[in-house]
Amino acid sequence: MTDRASEAPEPSPLDTPPEIDEPAGLRVMTDPAHPFAKAFISTIAVLVAVALAAATVTLSSILIMVGVSLFLALALDPVVRKLEGRGLGRGRAIGVVFSVFLALLVILVFFVIPAAVNQVIHFAQAVPEYIAAIKSSDWFHGLVAFTGGPDAWNAALDSSQTWLSDPAHLLAVGTGAIAFASGAINAISVTMIVAVLTLYFLASLDEMKQALYRMTPAYGRERLAELTEKITGAVGGFIAGGITLSGLNAAFSFVLLLILGVPYAVVLAMVSLVVTLIPMIGSVLFWILATAVSLLYSPTAGIAFAIVYFIYMQLEAYVITPRVMNKAVAVPGALVLIGAMIGGALLGLLGALVAVPVTASVLLVIRGVYLPYQDARVTRPDRAHLAVDQGDVVVED
Repeated sequence: MTDRASEAPEPSPLDTPPEIDEPAGLRVMTDPAHPFAKAFISTIAVLVAVALAAATVTLSSILIMVGVSLFLALALDPVVRKLEGRGLGRGRAIGVVFSVFLALLVILVFFVIPAAVNQVIHFAQAVPEYIAAIKSSDWFHGLVAFTGGPDAWNAALDSSQTWLSDPAHLLAVGTGAIAFASGAINAISVTMIVAVLTLYFLASLDEMKQALYRMTPAYGRERLAELTEKITGAVGGFIAGGITLSGLNAAFSFVLLLILGVPYAVVLAMVSLVVTLIPMIGSVLFWILATAVSLLYSPTAGIAFAIVYFIYMQLEAYVITPRVMNKAVAVPGALVLIGAMIGGALLGLLGALVAVPVTASVLLVIRGVYLPYQDARVTRPDRAHLAVDQGDVVVED
């Protein structure tokens, strides 16, 4: 039998496509394995990363407004759902909740913040008088005689007077929390943008979730939906509960300072509203700050405030907080502090405020995805077996 392969005609030179003499420079640019091409691609990647980082910094104020609006929408959503459960439609429930939210926002921007700024300026002007009263008081002379070092105490008071006498320093407390509305036009524009974005996010929250689910494979949408609902519920619960606790704290501080006759009740209540949003350490920070301001005005008022507010902190920690946060995801205290420090270092006060919701979300992902996956791995997965043959490792299929 004749071999057919041997009978096949040899290919003609005309059938072979001619080799194109590609320029050396083009071969260098198109060959990914060439060192020059690798360096060129790496340089382009670095430039793109730098450009993205610069764009993020430039758009940081816009990103912060979007983030604040989204967190406010998540905080208001549980209230909307409660109103829906009582028979109101989604649209009417959103209208009621947003109207109350907008009214509180208008009161805060146009009435409370201007009064707080005026009190800050008045306090800065009165600081020299307070420092002079401290230096001439009997208790200060007794403290200096007991501890020694009058020059050190006088230098500390002079430095405090220099810093506190500048209203710009006081307005910058809390990463601009009070200075946020020191410019009327900026305050109105930012408030309107945040309000509109909050309304949009609140009205389209379900559509945004459905769009997220559609971006994943169909077999994983049910699990993703369950995890997303848990995360948004936890974030909304944390924010709503934190705002509730902060509002109660600010109201209590305002009433207590009014009773004690401290003339800076409005600004201290504003500081309480912002600072006590930071979990665990916010109330302690405000306790120290408000006690110091009250002591400058009157030693009796300062001591009374320190005692009464300390009692309130115990009630808040053991009675009020468990009731308000009863449905929130438990976050270990160490993670709360670490998250607050990291968030504060990255985004200032805003980062410290959102640290706990973000940490809770990460914990939910770990508990809902990673740990079940690890628990399901009861046997070692099938892998290539390793055999030793004359001292050499051979991979067997």
